[in-house]
Amino acid sequence: MPDLGSGLIYRGRRRRSWKSRVRVAVLAVGLLGLSLPIVLVLPLRWISPPTTAFMLRHRFVVSDGADATTRYRWTDWDQISPHVAVAVIAAEDQKFLGHHGFDVESIQDALADAERGGRLRGASTISQQVSKNLFLWPGRSVVRKGLEAYATVFVEFLWPKVRILEVYLNVAEFGDGIFGIAAASERFFNTIPARIEADDAALLAAVLPNPTVLRVDQPSAYVRERQAWIRSQMTQLGGPGLLEGLEER
Repeated sequence: MPDLGSGLIYRGRRRRSWKSRVRVAVLAVGLLGLSLPIVLVLPLRWISPPTTAFMLRHRFVVSDGADATTRYRWTDWDQISPHVAVAVIAAEDQKFLGHHGFDVESIQDALADAERGGRLRGASTISQQVSKNLFLWPGRSVVRKGLEAYATVFVEFLWPKVRILEVYLNVAEFGDGIFGIAAASERFFNTIPARIEADDAALLAAVLPNPTVLRVDQPSAYVRERQAWIRSQMTQLGGPGLLEGLEER
């Protein structure tokens, strides 16, 4: 006669073993999801990124006949004109100094516009753009935006505001293959980042939404109009005085 008790014990152990493996797998995935962003993000608080996902994409994923040259050179915060920092805040994220990575009001406005039939527009903060440029790829898919939001939490938690802005100014694309303020200053104004004046800073910031179409060296009427708006916003925000105390935040 078969030992039914032994069979029940075996099946019970097998079920517990299966559940244990699932729990271990879930825990491992959770630990990886938590530790990987820290491993990627924390060192960049002090180390200048040698490249970014967007630079690699430009270098290796270009259309036939396109120039794959990437121009990039790191410049420390204290060697960048404050006008440039104020200009990108005025153009891209006027609540940068006050939010924790996300502009909730702008996100809600963008979603409301989309519900009314408008095109879903971006509402990315400077922190989100840093996360995207460093680690991700262009696009507005749910997956990509979700990863961007997840990375942004770690960037905001692990870096001070001044570091976020410093990295942004060094990795943002200001023209086709022209990454960072050092390359842009040299290419467009034949000068160094410390000598960029307010009007030129506003012009650089004016092309940030689409630097492969909008041109610093051949500004369209739209770019000039946007430049003038950014320049006025820079003044309203307080100019370089806006950055006072930034390094303590």
